[in-house]
Amino acid sequence: MIALDIDDTLVNSEKKLTNSVKHAIKKAKAAEIKVVLCTGRPLSGVVSLLKELDLADLQDQYVVSFGGSLVQTTSGTVISATPLSYDSYLDLECLARKKQLHFHAISNDRIYTANRDIGEYTIHESSLVSLNVSYRTPDEMRGVKIIKAMFIDQPEILEGALKDYTGFAKLEDRVTFTRSTPYFYEANAKGISKASALQQLCQKLSLTADNVMAIGDGGNDLSMIKFAGLGVAMKNAIPELKKVAQAITADNNHSGVAAAIEKYVLH
Repeated sequence: MIALDIDDTLVNSEKKLTNSVKHAIKKAKAAEIKVVLCTGRPLSGVVSLLKELDLADLQDQYVVSFGGSLVQTTSGTVISATPLSYDSYLDLECLARKKQLHFHAISNDRIYTANRDIGEYTIHESSLVSLNVSYRTPDEMRGVKIIKAMFIDQPEILEGALKDYTGFAKLEDRVTFTRSTPYFYEANAKGISKASALQQLCQKLSLTADNVMAIGDGGNDLSMIKFAGLGVAMKNAIPELKKVAQAITADNNHSGVAAAIEKYVLH
């Protein structure tokens, strides 16, 4: 199995697939290797890429979305779904207010924010993953199935808010936090990560971690890089990821994913 992060890994800086990446993935699929996109994005932000890679609408191909909270076939059959509880959402939303951070929660089909002044990164995320944004008060969120939530702000604002980590630490018995980009601090249900999702897929497919190559660049890829038999960091990856990876490939603007597949899988 090849597990691939999307942003700054699979796609280039223009959020597009290069021809060599497409070609390498199609060759891997033809060799009966599972190619699994593993992303913090919701499924709506993955569909167009799956189509380009001939992986869409199939019962025997898989996708990991929402940072590991949702594992399903690319035709939509859910293998596992682990949402955030409403109580966890309330505590996270309250913490965002105390820290004066923009915040939103994501369901399968919508982004919700209680910020009347909607954050610029909420708009960015909406456009990136093709989901509409709705303004809802915390009371109105009762009954909404929230898959994950995100503190989203300018990197220096987020950095400042994380310096005093006490409020976040108090929630770690129920929530797993990951810094996926300099401007996203993500919250999933406790124990959820890209690695936990891949573990479930391996069990389903009778594979072990030794059968997995994972490629990524950011903080939310650390778990799967550590889990995989072969963890590969992009040249543009954060230093922490490069430290735990067994190999480093070219950057996302030079088809690093294709280079790694050709070198380690198709040789």
